[in-house]
Amino acid sequence: MNQELALEGRGLTKTYGNVVALNGADFELRRGEILAVIGDNGAGKSTLIKALAGAVIPDAGEIRLDGKLTAFKSPMDARAAGIETVFQNLALSPALSIADNLFLGREMRVGGVRGSMFRLLDRATMATEARRHLSNLGLMTVQDIHQSVETLSGGQRQGIAVARACAFGGQVIILDEPTAALGVKESRKVLDMIQSVRERGLSIVLISHNMPHVFEIADRIHIHRLGRRAAVVNPQAVTMSDAVAIMTGAATAADFAQATA
Repeated sequence: MNQELALEGRGLTKTYGNVVALNGADFELRRGEILAVIGDNGAGKSTLIKALAGAVIPDAGEIRLDGKLTAFKSPMDARAAGIETVFQNLALSPALSIADNLFLGREMRVGGVRGSMFRLLDRATMATEARRHLSNLGLMTVQDIHQSVETLSGGQRQGIAVARACAFGGQVIILDEPTAALGVKESRKVLDMIQSVRERGLSIVLISHNMPHVFEIADRIHIHRLGRRAAVVNPQAVTMSDAVAIMTGAATAADFAQATA
């Protein structure tokens, strides 16, 4: 696997009053990999991900994207740089169509005066592009690109959110608990979709509490504890019990030195 880093965090610190959410946290995402991020509740992993996604501004530390030092002031800055995040709420508009949701905030307009002055949307092109993006991810169960998102199943909605991230995410896609509210069958489709995205060369950060899913598809596992990185392990070299032991403090990275990745 290519060892070059797509996204990197060094010494990230964030406090809220007396609460230390990030305590000199480090983070490394390699190109073309699926990196799972796990940690107990309150470990600071959500703050870490928000910092990488531009939703939280760290008090100290640095973030590098493609090796270049950067500072995101908002999620829009991160998106413009090529980092797309799919949070648990998906940020979809249920009443709008699939095509409209895919291009939400990035609507395409017709050429000429009608587009520039009257801001007329190019719905035909958006529908064509939406179908292409869904087909690329194997989401062929969606028959009508114009149907409203509220008519879709949970797995299909997750697929739309991921498809939108893939369509516009140039380098990194962050997925926050993508299978949390899904059944077994729909979770399987989402996991397959994530692997398909990785095969297209994108780097993926997967935040999940579902350990079987993590161990099935992750190339490496970042274990977060007490506001910082406790270890990065190879899922093929440790067990779920080992990962939980590090996560809870019952073991340390030194106990699994040969399994670090």
